[in-house]
Amino acid sequence: MKILAMDTSTLVMGLAVIDGETSRVLGEVTTNLHKNHSVRLMPALSQLLTDLDLTLDDLGALAVTSGPGSYTGIRIGVTTAKTMAWARQLPLYSESSLTVLAMNGYWFEGVVVPLFDARRQRVYSGTYQREGEQMKEMIPQQVIELDTYLPMIKELNQPVLFLGDDVSKFTESIQEVLGEQARFATPAEQIPRPSQLGFLALQKWKHHQPAEQADFTPNYLQMTQAETNWLKKQRSGENRDD
Repeated sequence: MKILAMDTSTLVMGLAVIDGETSRVLGEVTTNLHKNHSVRLMPALSQLLTDLDLTLDDLGALAVTSGPGSYTGIRIGVTTAKTMAWARQLPLYSESSLTVLAMNGYWFEGVVVPLFDARRQRVYSGTYQREGEQMKEMIPQQVIELDTYLPMIKELNQPVLFLGDDVSKFTESIQEVLGEQARFATPAEQIPRPSQLGFLALQKWKHHQPAEQADFTPNYLQMTQAETNWLKKQRSGENRDD
């Protein structure tokens, strides 16, 4: 079985095809650019399949990141994956974009902290540690203020590997709180790999975990700005009615 994995949840657009029988990466395309994923995703997918001498008929499953990250980027990936899964009658597996990034630190003997900038000194993040073939969550995924989060990580009293392109924005604050506990990944490890997403999906398939249902939706970890504005309007309306 071959799995097509796609990730558009951040600036990174990633596609990979995994051979489930041999556990090999057959092909992978990754870019990290300020360009429109909706315009580039399908041409990149077509080119990848052509290069591998494959067609959509050769695929046995799909995998997509469910968030957090860019609201628009997440919707592009999830909508594309759901449409393909429905049209081709393929099982669809999803995984957190933070977990996918955390897999880059699978080798690390300590705590792994992937993070994305959530603005206003907040981050999307979770804290992981390797357990067998999995990355186990030590601190759950959430949107949290960095000043609150770093002391929580420090209390784990272990070496900590920070992952993500946005880590550079917070390096000074991280070092002030964690000191020598803090480790920083290489540039190649800072971006999520679609092949990691593919292997996470393969593990779910091998362990007979259920695929996503038709009503599967992204997990943004927080409300969109439109939702926040709508709630404010509703509350204001309720106050006027009192």
